[in-house]
Amino acid sequence: MSEICSPPEEKPSMVVIIVSFTISGTECIIGIIGNGFIMAINGTEWVRNRKFSTSGRILFFLSLSRIALQSCMMIENFASLIFPSFYKEDTIYEIFRVIFMFLTFCSLWFATWLSIFYFVKIANFNHPLFLRLKWRITGLMPWLLWSSVIISFCNSVLFSQHVYNAFCSDSILIPFSNSTKKKYNINTNMMNLVVIYNVGMFIPLIMFILAALSLIVSLKRHTLQMESNTTGSRNPSMEAHIGAIKAISSFLILYIFNFVALLLFMSNIFDENSFWNISCKIIMAAYPSGHSILLIMGNPKLRNTWGRFQHQMKFCLKGRTS
Repeated sequence: MSEICSPPEEKPSMVVIIVSFTISGTECIIGIIGNGFIMAINGTEWVRNRKFSTSGRILFFLSLSRIALQSCMMIENFASLIFPSFYKEDTIYEIFRVIFMFLTFCSLWFATWLSIFYFVKIANFNHPLFLRLKWRITGLMPWLLWSSVIISFCNSVLFSQHVYNAFCSDSILIPFSNSTKKKYNINTNMMNLVVIYNVGMFIPLIMFILAALSLIVSLKRHTLQMESNTTGSRNPSMEAHIGAIKAISSFLILYIFNFVALLLFMSNIFDENSFWNISCKIIMAAYPSGHSILLIMGNPKLRNTWGRFQHQMKFCLKGRTS
């Protein structure tokens, strides 16, 4: 059994606190706004039409999970910095980790299903199994989404067992004061962490990568065919395909970076206020925010609605200042 114990807690510098909390907090706020906008648009469509489109259903669940995830990240960062004694109590620490991993698993599974849905609907393959999946994906998707929630819950509950052990090692006297400060250690069972982590994340990671790469290959092949049949400037259809390739490639890069950063952060191998630990927090906060921005910019309906929303906000602000 491999076990890692984090180094004794040192008093963080004010610069480290301000920088890490400000950057990750700003990313979370941007993500909450972006995902809130996506959820509101798809929720409004559901209320108006009394039904969800398949893509709208996935985007709604994805946005909801990310709003909850980034809210949890903000609360956890605030608690760890302002109330470290409360945050690093054994039970409290495990509760934060279970909730955080449940929302993370849900978010990654929903992003995976979105990638697979786009792949099935957009890609052009003639294999019988692919054609059968294209025909049945709409009916299967609600079951896949709810099964992802159940799988995520089961995997996240495992984090409360034999992974983390937060405890107070000793107390130190604060100079020029009669008070004492508690020092907390967090033991991380790396063997259990890696097993549980990979069970919950490795499968959606592989599925996401395969779907994204297959879609990129299909779009690239179709784009090359259009280029060979077209002379002169690119047509709108070709531009749309190239834009889709760039967006999917960005999704893939963000997904992989988030996967690595999350594993390093959960392992507690870095000091709480070290450069690498702060970098992991920034990457984890940037992934949902960046993905939501790419989704808005890559979806014509969301992009146009966002443009109208910005125009109305500028008009309202201009009317108040005049």
